[in-house]
Amino acid sequence: MKIVIAEPLGVEIKLLENLKVYFESQGHSLEYYADRNDNSDEIIKRTGDTDVLTVSNIPINKEIIDACPNLKLINVAFTGYDHIDLKTCKERNIKVCNAAGYSTTAVSELSLGLTISLLRNIVKLEANTRIPGDRNNYLGVELSGKKVGIIGTGSIGLATAKLFHAFGCEILAYSRTQKDIDFINYVSLNELLTNSDIVSLHIPANDETKNIINEDKLNLMKSSAVLINTARGQVVDSQALADALKTNKIAGAAIDIYEQEPPLPKNHPLLDTPNTILMPHIAYATKEAMVKRLDIVKTNIESFIKGELQNRII
Repeated sequence: MKIVIAEPLGVEIKLLENLKVYFESQGHSLEYYADRNDNSDEIIKRTGDTDVLTVSNIPINKEIIDACPNLKLINVAFTGYDHIDLKTCKERNIKVCNAAGYSTTAVSELSLGLTISLLRNIVKLEANTRIPGDRNNYLGVELSGKKVGIIGTGSIGLATAKLFHAFGCEILAYSRTQKDIDFINYVSLNELLTNSDIVSLHIPANDETKNIINEDKLNLMKSSAVLINTARGQVVDSQALADALKTNKIAGAAIDIYEQEPPLPKNHPLLDTPNTILMPHIAYATKEAMVKRLDIVKTNIESFIKGELQNRII
């Protein structure tokens, strides 16, 4: 069986070499690429005759899938999989799995860190100190005692809720599947938005969640509330969020994920919004998470070879 890792996975080359040696010892071949290139022609060149394709967040569309006649598994080294053409995969009976769980700690920690940064205005005050300047009578806001609304209580949402709870926050949640956690109070989405001081998003991108945070929903939020998105870009209407920030309908936002991968176009509505922290999609990107991800990638392939696919999407 031919295995291709079509883009870097953020680990040392020696770990990929070890993986290559391991699968070759099992009678398979493995090729990996140390550079990212999301051009369809280049991806086809890299993957045309492979049986198992591993990618992180490079879009895999119908053109690429149709150019891979031997393709049997797309191993997504990522939690989200909305960049994979699942419809074509179903038509071709190609299995798809993901790397759920590798970035749970990384994403939840950044969600908390971004919140504290917003409440204490760390980015702006750090820059002001370098002018040099002083605090100019600025007063921050404490996290302890605040109501935090967690939208989506999967593994990442739950881990984030636990961190906020440890800081003395009251936890409200809205999720398709509710869990019996003594410190989490499940409420409707509208109730969560109306009552939360911090709203943190942890839901996948699909038809049901697209622009779930839109103008109407933003209008429900407190003028003192902040929005954190480390989930998927499509779940927030960026223009509506920009308008809400510019008109002080909400107090701030921290965004790590967008409708497309950074760099963002110069006319992106969030680039000139006040009280906003914009990150280049780094929530998942820690050294520890990358090693965990490689382990999951390996196990996904092993289980597929044995006919017992784990982390299965389709």
